[in-house]
Amino acid sequence: MPNKNTSGNPATADAGTDSAAAFIKRWKGVTASELSTSQSFVIQLCELLGVEAPHPTPEQSYMFERPITFQHGDGSTSAGRVDCYKRGHFVWESKKLKAGVTAQQAGAAPTKAFDDALLKARTQAENYARALPAAEGRPPFVVVVDVGHVIELYAEFTRSGATYTPFPDPRSHRIRLEQLADPAIQNRLRALWTDPLSLDPSRVSAKVTRAVAAELADLAKSLEVAGHAPQPVAAFLTRCLFSMFAEDVGLLPAHPDGTGSFVHLLKSFREQPATLAQMLKVFWQGMDAGGFNAAIAQDVLRFNGKLFKGAGVDGYVLPLSTTQIDGLLRAANANWQEVEPAIFGTLLERALNPTERHALGAHYTPRAYVERLVLPTVVEPLRADWANAQAAAVVLAREADELDGKKREAKLEEARAELRRFHHQLCTTRVLDPACGSGNFLYVTLEHLKRLEGEVMNQLEALGETQDRLGLEGETVTLQQLRGIELNQRAAALAELVLWIGWLQWHVRTRGLASVAEPVVHDYGNIENRDAVLAYDRAEPALDASCKTITRWDGVTFKKHPVTGEDVPDEAAQVAQWAYVNPRPAEWPAAEFIVGNPPFIGAGAMRAALGDGYAQTLRATWPEVPESADFVMYWWSRAAALTAQGRVSRFGFITTNSLRQTFNRRVLESRLSPPPPPPPPGKRQFRTSRRCPSWTSSPTIRGWTAPMVQRCASP
Repeated sequence: MPNKNTSGNPATADAGTDSAAAFIKRWKGVTASELSTSQSFVIQLCELLGVEAPHPTPEQSYMFERPITFQHGDGSTSAGRVDCYKRGHFVWESKKLKAGVTAQQAGAAPTKAFDDALLKARTQAENYARALPAAEGRPPFVVVVDVGHVIELYAEFTRSGATYTPFPDPRSHRIRLEQLADPAIQNRLRALWTDPLSLDPSRVSAKVTRAVAAELADLAKSLEVAGHAPQPVAAFLTRCLFSMFAEDVGLLPAHPDGTGSFVHLLKSFREQPATLAQMLKVFWQGMDAGGFNAAIAQDVLRFNGKLFKGAGVDGYVLPLSTTQIDGLLRAANANWQEVEPAIFGTLLERALNPTERHALGAHYTPRAYVERLVLPTVVEPLRADWANAQAAAVVLAREADELDGKKREAKLEEARAELRRFHHQLCTTRVLDPACGSGNFLYVTLEHLKRLEGEVMNQLEALGETQDRLGLEGETVTLQQLRGIELNQRAAALAELVLWIGWLQWHVRTRGLASVAEPVVHDYGNIENRDAVLAYDRAEPALDASCKTITRWDGVTFKKHPVTGEDVPDEAAQVAQWAYVNPRPAEWPAAEFIVGNPPFIGAGAMRAALGDGYAQTLRATWPEVPESADFVMYWWSRAAALTAQGRVSRFGFITTNSLRQTFNRRVLESRLSPPPPPPPPGKRQFRTSRRCPSWTSSPTIRGWTAPMVQRCASP
């Protein structure tokens, strides 16, 4: 398992120090024009990094001034040239900012000048990337340079046409000239030339995450074999893993010997499991309350939430064997800062679910596929609004540059107000996943919202916003904006955990530990553990005419056929059929966007999978959904109705090809197609249907968003 304790090679770290210092001295404060400096800067940077410099190639794969052709909507074309291009690696765009702005970036006092050259350069570079021939694909990086002063990195690792975002995050994507002396920064830039995809954090994170999940699966299995029920096992291990995460990111104090608080307890009482159980109980109670923690004799933050509550309940801490303690130590040895929340929940759900544990190594929905739905549904419309806010602010800032004194400051305040208005919009945008599972769609959405918020903060700072005001009176993107509905209790709890781990990872990485306020974890109640399509007052056992409980096969238990040896349903495995009192369509929390992967059960399999009582009640409660429609269509029907009513801006779901089948398509036809014109007098009217031209599809994912509803529904 990847170890959290890694150390660099001092010889490697020191190599090139002298050349880096010479490079920085040579370029510091350069005032020559972009034309005369940009290529020299790249060539000498290549020398510093020890990589090949650009050169003319017949394939135009690595060169300066790479020609490119823009295709316009009216059929016309225009020519452009990329400052520096390396196929499959990056598009490089250089600018030379005004001297006053450069001084301001370097930390000097603000000057009157405002220059949006880097913003223009980023837009220009992204346009170049989109205009590249399809056969070449989009490079994973866009690099924007203020020659001799800063290098900005933007990444899009899926290379699928998504948005380039600051890399590794909006607070550290800008590399100042002086930082080129840092070996870690040199290695990051060197990877742009040698192996840019190695910088994709999801690659390392996926490996770490799978290893951790496998270890926890073994632990869960051993605890269940020892006689503990799956639910308390899952809750206990969830507390353990959050403790591992908290100590790795610094939210828990380290022991004087350098180990984390949780790991120190495990090691100290490895040979005394009964004592360890008592110490963990005290430790977690102290994390819930905050203040002095008797288990580690140090003060801790108040975590609160609900993760560490219930210390008096049986199963809060489970007795462990020495072997199981060693398993926890192996899991804790992973670097929890690198755990990928986008897939962690899915893998952990399998690890903690006895019926799903066998599928731990099976395929899960990759982050790139999640993004292919989240980006067009949620992020792209927000980024369009952000672009408008930026444009308005830039115009006002340019007007301010023509003024002096109070008039200038008033105009700049108007520019900042434009950005603050968008920030308020961003911080009040709600996103719902009505079948959220363990929260991977919501986490990916959260990360993109936080990235966008970081860009807003950077732009406000560039417009002279003070550090006090950059806090924006405490307004920020929080988990409260992410709403989820999940029927499975364990998955719903994991969704909350995944979101908190992801949010804290991002917060600590971009704003530091000092910015973490107490309580560390809130109980927002944003993940609801309930049915997303059928609400009812209560469920009762269904009775037959003789008042006996009606039962059915449980749908999961099999036995071997005595003749064929094949698995067949075990008729002895019966569960009660249920009757639902006062059934009605379930309400969904208010949101501007809906996204997710609703459960798919074919129409013919619904009775066996859900029970006759549930299937009959659901179909009677939703008369607008044909009885022959698949289970997933109840989610589509609700989302389409909310969109048509204007209560939702967009929605996007992953589904299957069966969405195009007749009975499923009928659910959406009223939303996708305009009403047919009345037939001429005396003419028969034949009902027709058409497929919405705005479907987006691939062999494994199909998505649909609300503007497509509006476009297809308009005459």
